[in-house]
Amino acid sequence: MSRLLAILFTALLPLATAAQSYPMKPVKIIVPAQPGGGLDLIGRTVADQLSRALDQSFIVENSGGGGGLIAAMSTSRAAPDGYTLMVGYVGTHGTNPAVRKLPYDAIRDFTPIAMVGGTPNLLVIAPAVPAADLQSFIDYAKKNPKKLNYGTGGIGLLNHLALEQFRAAAGLEEAVYAHYRGIGPAIADLLGGQIQVLMPGLAAALPHIRAGKLEPLAITGLQRHPLQPDLPTFEELGYKGFDGVQWYGIVGPAKLPAEITRRLNGEINKALRSPALQQRLSGEAIEPMPMTPGQFGQFIQADIARWSALARERNIRLDD
Repeated sequence: MSRLLAILFTALLPLATAAQSYPMKPVKIIVPAQPGGGLDLIGRTVADQLSRALDQSFIVENSGGGGGLIAAMSTSRAAPDGYTLMVGYVGTHGTNPAVRKLPYDAIRDFTPIAMVGGTPNLLVIAPAVPAADLQSFIDYAKKNPKKLNYGTGGIGLLNHLALEQFRAAAGLEEAVYAHYRGIGPAIADLLGGQIQVLMPGLAAALPHIRAGKLEPLAITGLQRHPLQPDLPTFEELGYKGFDGVQWYGIVGPAKLPAEITRRLNGEINKALRSPALQQRLSGEAIEPMPMTPGQFGQFIQADIARWSALARERNIRLDD
């Protein structure tokens, strides 16, 4: 028995030593998007914080394409040694698994490390639509379905699924959709009058709301957002289950050593308590959402389950 324990200890010793001395070389953080925007901001912010905290270089590698598929595949196939990480977000680990067949498993092929934060979606309409609040909009939409064009940033994306969730809850079964290649073109056509209804992320809509060019009606999340304190949540208006957000976190390949995972999680959560970092994230309307690795893993599973159920109910599927 003692000989068996000695063998086991000898086998585990290198892993423990590696975890304690981690990181011994530069660490790569893959961002599943081109430079600029929320994903890139998260990747570079986390890289900067970890570089200073752990006295080692954390380097961002932008890998756009395939709605995050290329980045996710590269990460899932990397060695589980802590030197390849990725910004996992609602697309790669929430909506994509719900609406399309993927060459990776968003749960089994990754180690959840740390949740960073999230930004809500909000229902906005063109000012020309004669509605002052959510209920009056629903009443108008039911009476005049052919006068409204709904827009999305793409089939199966969060802003599409959230809008479908709302339509189902409100009983708005008739809808004409325009699916764009990105939320930017959708907002441009909303401003131009080609579409009348959209459910973008708060960061994308906020400048136009402040300019009076878009009318917000309700926001996702369980509490009002500090950047729009007068805007009611769907929850308080009687629509339950509208707590989905555009979230961002850090993941690694499956079987990442627990000690490395805990160390990265601790440093990221510590950084999220910093007022300076909170202010930086607020530029993208991102609220910090610190979690343990276990809580983050449960969050991912629940998000996939939520959007998978909606996609089945509304027959939303992207099969290549």
